[in-house]
Amino acid sequence: MRILYLGMPIGALMLLREGHQIVGACISRLNSPGMSRLRRALAATGAPLLGRPDLTQPGVQSLIASTEPDLVVSWFWTRRIPATLVALAPHGGINVHPSLLPRHRGPDPYFWTLYREDAETGVTVHRITEVYDTGPILLQRRVPVPPRVNAWLLARALDRPSLEAVRDVVRGIADGTLSDEGAPQDDALATEAPRPTDDDCEILWDHPASRVIARIRAASPDPGAFTGLGEGTLVVLEAQHFPRAPRGLEPGDVAWLPEGVVVACGGGEAVLLTRARSEDDDVVVTGERIAALLPGLRRVDG
Repeated sequence: MRILYLGMPIGALMLLREGHQIVGACISRLNSPGMSRLRRALAATGAPLLGRPDLTQPGVQSLIASTEPDLVVSWFWTRRIPATLVALAPHGGINVHPSLLPRHRGPDPYFWTLYREDAETGVTVHRITEVYDTGPILLQRRVPVPPRVNAWLLARALDRPSLEAVRDVVRGIADGTLSDEGAPQDDALATEAPRPTDDDCEILWDHPASRVIARIRAASPDPGAFTGLGEGTLVVLEAQHFPRAPRGLEPGDVAWLPEGVVVACGGGEAVLLTRARSEDDDVVVTGERIAALLPGLRRVDG
Protein backbone atom coordinates (compact mmCIF):
# COMPACT_ATOMS: atom_id res chain seq x y z
CA MET A 1 0.00 0.00 0.00
CA ARG A 2 1.21 3.52 -0.85
CA ILE A 3 1.34 5.46 2.42
CA LEU A 4 1.80 9.13 3.18
CA TYR A 5 3.23 9.08 6.69
CA LEU A 6 3.18 11.80 9.35
CA GLY A 7 4.80 11.48 12.76
CA MET A 8 7.81 9.87 14.43
CA PRO A 9 10.38 7.99 12.31
CA ILE A 10 10.01 4.57 13.91
CA GLY A 11 6.39 4.33 12.78
CA ALA A 12 7.42 4.79 9.16
CA LEU A 13 10.20 2.21 9.56
CA MET A 14 7.69 -0.28 10.96
CA LEU A 15 5.43 0.20 7.93
CA LEU A 16 8.38 -0.26 5.59
CA ARG A 17 9.23 -3.55 7.32
CA GLU A 18 5.62 -4.60 6.76
CA GLY A 19 6.19 -4.23 3.02
CA HIS A 20 4.28 -0.99 2.48
CA GLN A 21 5.64 1.83 0.34
CA ILE A 22 6.20 5.18 2.06
CA VAL A 23 5.60 7.64 -0.79
CA GLY A 24 6.25 10.65 1.42
CA ALA A 25 6.98 11.35 5.09
CA CYS A 26 6.51 14.40 7.31
CA ILE A 27 8.46 14.01 10.54
CA SER A 28 7.41 15.69 13.78
CA ARG A 29 10.86 15.58 15.46
CA LEU A 30 13.95 15.31 13.30
CA ASN A 31 16.23 14.27 16.18
CA SER A 32 14.11 11.22 17.00
CA PRO A 33 15.40 7.62 16.98
CA GLY A 34 15.34 6.03 13.55
CA MET A 35 15.70 9.27 11.60
CA SER A 36 18.97 8.31 9.91
CA ARG A 37 17.62 4.92 8.83
CA LEU A 38 14.44 6.47 7.46
CA ARG A 39 16.39 9.13 5.57
CA ARG A 40 18.49 6.43 3.89
CA ALA A 41 15.46 4.29 3.07
CA LEU A 42 13.53 7.14 1.43
CA ALA A 43 16.59 8.47 -0.39
CA ALA A 44 16.82 5.12 -2.14
CA THR A 45 13.27 5.49 -3.50
CA GLY A 46 13.23 9.24 -4.06
CA ALA A 47 10.26 9.74 -1.73
CA PRO A 48 10.14 13.24 -0.19
CA LEU A 49 11.10 13.56 3.47
CA LEU A 50 9.94 16.76 5.17
CA GLY A 51 10.75 17.98 8.67
CA ARG A 52 7.65 19.33 10.43
CA PRO A 53 6.30 21.18 7.38
CA ASP A 54 3.36 23.60 7.40
CA LEU A 55 0.71 21.45 5.73
CA THR A 56 -1.34 24.50 4.79
CA GLN A 57 1.34 25.92 2.47
CA PRO A 58 0.46 25.53 -1.24
CA GLY A 59 3.95 24.32 -2.15
CA VAL A 60 3.85 21.62 0.53
CA GLN A 61 0.36 20.57 -0.49
CA SER A 62 1.39 20.34 -4.13
CA LEU A 63 4.39 18.16 -3.26
CA ILE A 64 2.26 15.88 -1.08
CA ALA A 65 -0.43 15.59 -3.74
CA SER A 66 2.21 14.40 -6.21
CA THR A 67 2.90 11.33 -4.05
CA GLU A 68 -0.57 9.87 -4.82
CA PRO A 69 -1.01 7.95 -1.53
CA ASP A 70 -3.55 5.21 -0.94
CA LEU A 71 -3.69 5.96 2.80
CA VAL A 72 -2.56 8.71 5.18
CA VAL A 73 -1.10 7.41 8.46
CA SER A 74 -0.44 9.62 11.50
CA TRP A 75 1.56 8.28 14.42
CA PHE A 76 2.24 11.08 16.95
CA TRP A 77 1.91 13.92 14.47
CA THR A 78 0.93 16.87 16.69
CA ARG A 79 -0.44 19.36 14.16
CA ARG A 80 -3.77 19.55 12.39
CA ILE A 81 -3.93 17.54 9.18
CA PRO A 82 -6.03 19.39 6.57
CA ALA A 83 -9.06 17.54 5.22
CA THR A 84 -7.85 18.27 1.69
CA LEU A 85 -4.73 16.24 2.38
CA VAL A 86 -6.68 13.29 3.77
CA ALA A 87 -8.98 13.43 0.74
CA LEU A 88 -6.00 12.72 -1.53
CA ALA A 89 -5.99 9.09 -0.40
CA PRO A 90 -8.74 6.68 -1.53
CA HIS A 91 -8.63 5.02 1.91
CA GLY A 92 -8.57 8.33 3.79
CA GLY A 93 -6.48 8.83 6.90
CA ILE A 94 -5.93 7.15 10.25
CA ASN A 95 -4.43 8.37 13.51
CA VAL A 96 -3.44 6.66 16.74
CA HIS A 97 -4.36 8.26 20.07
CA PRO A 98 -2.91 7.06 23.42
CA SER A 99 -6.17 6.59 25.28
CA LEU A 100 -9.38 4.63 25.02
CA LEU A 101 -11.40 7.16 23.07
CA PRO A 102 -13.72 8.88 23.62
CA ARG A 103 -12.09 9.07 27.07
CA HIS A 104 -9.31 11.66 27.30
CA ARG A 105 -9.65 13.43 23.96
CA GLY A 106 -6.94 16.03 23.59
CA PRO A 107 -3.18 16.64 23.62
CA ASP A 108 -2.25 15.20 27.05
CA PRO A 109 -4.07 11.94 27.81
CA TYR A 110 -1.11 10.66 29.84
CA PHE A 111 -1.55 13.40 32.45
CA TRP A 112 -5.28 12.86 32.81
CA THR A 113 -5.06 9.07 32.87
CA LEU A 114 -2.86 9.28 35.96
CA TYR A 115 -4.57 12.34 37.45
CA ARG A 116 -7.95 10.54 37.32
CA GLU A 117 -6.33 7.38 38.73
CA ASP A 118 -7.57 5.24 35.84
CA ALA A 119 -6.85 1.56 36.30
CA GLU A 120 -6.88 0.95 32.56
CA THR A 121 -5.78 2.87 29.49
CA GLY A 122 -4.90 1.88 25.95
CA VAL A 123 -4.58 3.08 22.37
CA THR A 124 -7.16 3.90 19.73
CA VAL A 125 -6.74 3.92 15.96
CA HIS A 126 -9.41 6.17 14.51
CA ARG A 127 -10.33 7.98 11.33
CA ILE A 128 -8.88 11.47 10.87
CA THR A 129 -11.71 14.02 10.81
CA GLU A 130 -11.98 17.80 11.03
CA VAL A 131 -12.26 17.73 14.85
CA TYR A 132 -9.37 16.23 16.81
CA ASP A 133 -9.82 12.73 18.25
CA THR A 134 -13.48 12.38 17.25
CA GLY A 135 -13.28 10.14 14.19
CA PRO A 136 -14.80 6.64 13.98
CA ILE A 137 -12.84 3.96 15.82
CA LEU A 138 -11.15 1.24 13.80
CA LEU A 139 -9.33 -0.62 16.60
CA GLN A 140 -8.57 -0.34 20.30
CA ARG A 141 -6.05 -2.11 22.51
CA ARG A 142 -6.53 -2.05 26.28
CA VAL A 143 -3.56 -1.83 28.63
CA PRO A 144 -3.55 -1.86 32.46
CA VAL A 145 -1.96 1.26 33.88
CA PRO A 146 1.35 0.04 35.33
CA PRO A 147 1.82 0.73 39.05
CA ARG A 148 3.90 3.71 40.15
CA VAL A 149 4.48 5.10 36.64
CA ASN A 150 4.72 8.78 35.85
CA ALA A 151 3.45 10.40 32.64
CA TRP A 152 6.69 9.82 30.73
CA LEU A 153 6.85 6.13 31.65
CA LEU A 154 3.18 5.69 30.76
CA ALA A 155 3.85 7.16 27.33
CA ARG A 156 6.70 4.71 26.79
CA ALA A 157 4.51 1.82 27.92
CA LEU A 158 2.01 2.66 25.17
CA ASP A 159 4.51 3.03 22.32
CA ARG A 160 4.60 -0.64 21.39
CA PRO A 161 0.83 -1.26 21.62
CA SER A 162 0.19 1.82 19.49
CA LEU A 163 2.65 0.70 16.81
CA GLU A 164 1.13 -2.77 16.78
CA ALA A 165 -2.36 -1.30 16.48
CA VAL A 166 -1.36 0.86 13.51
CA ARG A 167 0.32 -2.15 11.89
CA ASP A 168 -2.80 -4.28 12.25
CA VAL A 169 -5.15 -1.57 10.95
CA VAL A 170 -3.01 -0.83 7.89
CA ARG A 171 -2.69 -4.54 7.23
CA GLY A 172 -6.46 -4.96 7.51
CA ILE A 173 -7.18 -2.06 5.16
CA ALA A 174 -4.62 -3.34 2.65
CA ASP A 175 -6.01 -6.88 2.51
CA GLY A 176 -9.66 -5.83 2.75
CA THR A 177 -10.41 -7.53 6.07
CA LEU A 178 -11.06 -4.26 7.93
CA SER A 179 -13.90 -1.90 7.15
CA ASP A 180 -12.93 1.63 6.19
CA GLU A 181 -15.87 3.11 8.09
CA GLY A 182 -15.16 2.26 11.73
CA ALA A 183 -17.51 2.62 14.73
CA PRO A 184 -18.75 6.10 15.70
CA GLN A 185 -17.62 7.40 19.08
CA ASP A 186 -20.19 7.92 21.82
CA ASP A 187 -19.90 11.62 22.61
CA ALA A 188 -21.83 11.10 25.86
CA LEU A 189 -18.81 9.20 27.21
CA ALA A 190 -16.22 11.76 26.10
CA THR A 191 -13.80 13.42 28.51
CA GLU A 192 -11.25 16.09 27.65
CA ALA A 193 -7.46 15.94 28.07
CA PRO A 194 -6.11 19.48 27.62
CA ARG A 195 -2.63 20.61 28.54
CA PRO A 196 -2.55 20.89 32.35
CA THR A 197 -2.69 24.34 33.88
CA ASP A 198 -0.88 25.57 36.99
CA ASP A 199 -4.05 24.85 38.96
CA ASP A 200 -3.95 21.24 37.76
CA CYS A 201 -0.30 20.86 38.81
CA GLU A 202 -0.38 22.58 42.21
CA ILE A 203 -0.32 20.03 45.03
CA LEU A 204 -3.27 20.30 47.41
CA TRP A 205 -2.08 18.87 50.70
CA ASP A 206 -5.55 18.63 52.24
CA HIS A 207 -6.29 15.85 49.74
CA PRO A 208 -5.69 12.19 50.70
CA ALA A 209 -2.21 10.82 50.02
CA SER A 210 -3.42 8.80 47.01
CA ARG A 211 -4.72 11.95 45.29
CA VAL A 212 -1.52 13.84 46.08
CA ILE A 213 0.60 11.05 44.59
CA ALA A 214 -1.66 10.79 41.53
CA ARG A 215 -1.15 14.48 40.78
CA ILE A 216 2.61 14.19 41.25
CA ARG A 217 2.85 11.22 38.88
CA ALA A 218 0.61 12.87 36.29
CA ALA A 219 2.78 15.99 36.11
CA SER A 220 6.16 14.23 36.23
CA PRO A 221 8.67 14.86 34.83
CA ASP A 222 7.33 17.92 33.03
CA PRO A 223 5.95 20.38 33.99
CA GLY A 224 6.14 18.86 37.48
CA ALA A 225 3.73 19.17 40.39
CA PHE A 226 4.65 22.08 42.61
CA THR A 227 4.01 23.38 46.09
CA GLY A 228 5.01 26.29 48.25
CA LEU A 229 6.99 24.89 51.16
CA GLY A 230 8.95 27.18 53.42
CA GLU A 231 10.22 30.25 51.59
CA GLY A 232 10.29 28.86 48.06
CA THR A 233 8.53 26.67 45.54
CA LEU A 234 9.35 22.98 45.40
CA VAL A 235 8.70 20.85 42.31
CA VAL A 236 7.94 17.31 43.44
CA LEU A 237 8.69 14.61 40.87
CA GLU A 238 8.10 11.49 42.96
CA ALA A 239 6.55 10.60 46.29
CA GLN A 240 5.23 7.54 48.08
CA HIS A 241 2.84 6.75 50.89
CA PHE A 242 4.36 7.19 54.33
CA PRO A 243 3.05 4.62 56.80
CA ARG A 244 2.14 7.14 59.47
CA ALA A 245 1.59 10.87 59.62
CA PRO A 246 3.78 12.60 62.22
CA ARG A 247 1.74 13.69 65.20
CA GLY A 248 0.81 17.34 65.44
CA LEU A 249 1.24 18.13 61.74
CA GLU A 250 -1.51 19.74 59.69
CA PRO A 251 -1.86 19.17 55.92
CA GLY A 252 1.08 20.82 54.18
CA ASP A 253 3.34 20.75 57.26
CA VAL A 254 6.79 19.25 56.67
CA ALA A 255 8.96 17.03 58.85
CA TRP A 256 12.52 15.89 58.21
CA LEU A 257 12.65 12.41 59.68
CA PRO A 258 15.31 9.68 59.51
CA GLU A 259 13.38 8.24 56.54
CA GLY A 260 13.50 11.57 54.66
CA VAL A 261 11.26 14.57 54.07
CA VAL A 262 7.63 13.85 54.95
CA VAL A 263 4.61 16.06 54.25
CA ALA A 264 1.26 15.67 56.00
CA CYS A 265 -1.83 15.19 53.82
CA GLY A 266 -5.56 15.16 54.47
CA GLY A 267 -7.23 12.48 56.55
CA GLY A 268 -4.23 12.04 58.81
CA GLU A 269 -2.11 10.62 55.99
CA ALA A 270 1.36 11.59 54.76
CA VAL A 271 3.74 11.16 51.85
CA LEU A 272 7.50 10.73 51.69
CA LEU A 273 9.15 12.92 49.04
CA THR A 274 11.66 10.87 47.04
CA ARG A 275 12.57 13.07 44.03
CA ALA A 276 12.33 16.85 43.72
CA ARG A 277 13.94 20.02 42.44
CA SER A 278 13.63 23.71 43.12
CA GLU A 279 11.49 25.85 40.84
CA ASP A 280 14.54 27.70 39.48
CA ASP A 281 16.91 24.74 39.04
CA ASP A 282 16.77 21.66 36.82
CA VAL A 283 19.00 19.63 39.16
CA VAL A 284 16.98 16.77 40.63
CA VAL A 285 17.75 15.60 44.15
CA THR A 286 16.59 12.48 45.94
CA GLY A 287 16.05 11.14 49.43
CA GLU A 288 17.03 13.25 52.40
CA ARG A 289 18.92 15.66 50.15
CA ILE A 290 15.53 17.18 49.39
CA ALA A 291 15.77 18.78 52.82
CA ALA A 292 18.48 21.08 51.46
CA LEU A 293 15.85 22.65 49.18
CA LEU A 294 13.85 23.71 52.25
CA PRO A 295 15.90 26.27 54.20
CA GLY A 296 15.28 26.24 57.93
CA LEU A 297 13.95 22.67 58.02
CA ARG A 298 15.41 20.81 60.97
CA ARG A 299 15.77 17.09 61.28
CA VAL A 300 13.72 15.30 63.91
CA ASP A 301 15.32 12.04 65.03
CA GLY A 302 12.80 11.14 67.65
